[in-house]
Amino acid sequence: MSFDNAYEALIDAHDDSRWAFGTGFEDPLAGVDTSVPSGVDGADLARYCLMLGDDALVFSHRLQQWCTRAPELEDEVAIANIGLDLLGQARLLLARAGKAEAAAQSASVEGGGGRRAGGSDRGEDDYAFFRDEHEFRNVRLAELERGDFGQLIAVLLVFSTWRLALFQRLRSSVDPVLAAIADKGVKELTYHRDYAAQWAVRLGDGTAFSHERMQAGLDGIWPFVDELFVPHETESRLAAAGVAVAPASVREEFDDVLAQVFAAGSLSRPEIAGKAGVNGQTGRGGRHTEAMGYLLAELQSVARAHPEATW
Repeated sequence: MSFDNAYEALIDAHDDSRWAFGTGFEDPLAGVDTSVPSGVDGADLARYCLMLGDDALVFSHRLQQWCTRAPELEDEVAIANIGLDLLGQARLLLARAGKAEAAAQSASVEGGGGRRAGGSDRGEDDYAFFRDEHEFRNVRLAELERGDFGQLIAVLLVFSTWRLALFQRLRSSVDPVLAAIADKGVKELTYHRDYAAQWAVRLGDGTAFSHERMQAGLDGIWPFVDELFVPHETESRLAAAGVAVAPASVREEFDDVLAQVFAAGSLSRPEIAGKAGVNGQTGRGGRHTEAMGYLLAELQSVARAHPEATW
């Protein structure tokens, strides 16, 4: 159906292909050899990709909530672009998780495990929109409620410094798909970290009020920093196999980078204890903060209301 202008398309109640529907998004890994390397556990690889993909998806959603709320137009664009970069990383990682999960289930059939042939073959939308809260594996830092601009910069600085250190090492993963995703992400994350660091220095070394808000932002999110470096059993197994990165191995680089930023911005490293989990479980184990349920309700509402729609 054709229209004389865009507004006619938006108000046509009989065309389900209008607006976001029917935009023709394709499998982001189409044409890529997604076979799981010999000796790598496909189920573990799927879980690891879900962890990294959920980190990006959830934090991307938080960044999108800054649209129309940034202090300057330039930052409005910058924050939106950072959110889009992370959404792109999430699409690739969730798609990789689906391929690895399907391969693991097929291997189970061949090995007499009794699972159906062909595997689940879940796509990125299945993971993003049709899982419940306890099935998400993101770190809790990514889901924290949107605070003021000082808190945004604090979260972005910590998140991007940590993730950049991880992705730099993941470029040598024995899984070529994961290595390629990491290689693409390094350039994006370098910009994210630099953007956050520049603002942290500007706020920290600015007026008394801007310094206060920047320091308060760091203090507020610091209880969730230690969780970034605690390994899940899946990460430990895959790190030993050369697929993943042991989270603790990036702590020194993370601390060094933040120490430089704090010194330049006259900021203090918070001395605040880490936030405990529930029965020993945190975000990687599917235990989240109260904010996560509200975030998912907003993220998933349209897709769940129209489960047969294509995007």
